[in-house]
Amino acid sequence: MNRLSRLPALPEVAGAYRWFYADVTAGPYSAVCIFMLGSLFSPRYSVAARRGGRPLEHSAVNFALYHEGVRRLWVLSEYAQAELEAPGRLRIGRSTLSYSDAGAVRMDVDDWTAPWGRPVRASLTMEPRTPVGEVVQLMPGLPHYWQPLAPRAEARLEVSSLGIEADGLGYHDTNHGEELLGARLSGWHWTRTHREDETVVDYHLPEGVAPLRMVAGACGVRCERGPNPESRPTNITGWGLRVPSRLQAGNIVVGQPKLLESSPFYARLEARTGPLDSMGEVADFRRFHSPFIRWMAHFRTRMGRAA
Repeated sequence: MNRLSRLPALPEVAGAYRWFYADVTAGPYSAVCIFMLGSLFSPRYSVAARRGGRPLEHSAVNFALYHEGVRRLWVLSEYAQAELEAPGRLRIGRSTLSYSDAGAVRMDVDDWTAPWGRPVRASLTMEPRTPVGEVVQLMPGLPHYWQPLAPRAEARLEVSSLGIEADGLGYHDTNHGEELLGARLSGWHWTRTHREDETVVDYHLPEGVAPLRMVAGACGVRCERGPNPESRPTNITGWGLRVPSRLQAGNIVVGQPKLLESSPFYARLEARTGPLDSMGEVADFRRFHSPFIRWMAHFRTRMGRAA
């Protein structure tokens, strides 16, 4: 089985980015962990990139823990450097992302909550059930790409600072690009749904671009463009961001989502019904680059020091 044992190329030029995303569903808990190079949540990088600032100078670790749809922990720490310690190991601050030769994925978070500085120690480990998916260009003519790395995995969530240990299903991917998000790619929304025997990702893009669908299961990983879907019902958050009023995989409706995170430019949603589990995100990157929203973002982020 084709599995990842080393990290893909890291971004170098101003405005470029790469992040490594993972989520785990384990009993009543769900968690999201993101290692970011050229942080999409960084108000500092939004400004510095236009002046030649490099992505590794604005690296970040994000970890969020939820219990039955309610946030328990939020970590978002930005660092002035990231270190590639080995071909399969990345360090940001005191936190690490590593790939074993057998393809196992491990994210270890050793950081503090934002903004209050409560210590957090957590780990996500994933044993992939599927091979690595192909790299997909999100928008024709624009340098933004997505790749499922371990789209369906046996997962373990441990939060030692809270005494939590739970097993479940995991998902892991990476996005990268050569220019700031919001410069030409205005935003997107996507949903990851675990079914009993496969995992489905639906990626919806702006400007009438056909959506992407990835299906990962016993037959491998396949990704294709589909027809534009019929319009679906939406809600408006308190910040004025339009989000789906239900999460679904194709024509299978999972249910009305809980709003896990809500901000002027970003929302995270979750829905569960029986064996179906969906995690969704909505992002409006052009909103993020407004001076007011950049100012607000400072209050959700802490500046960390190198390990």
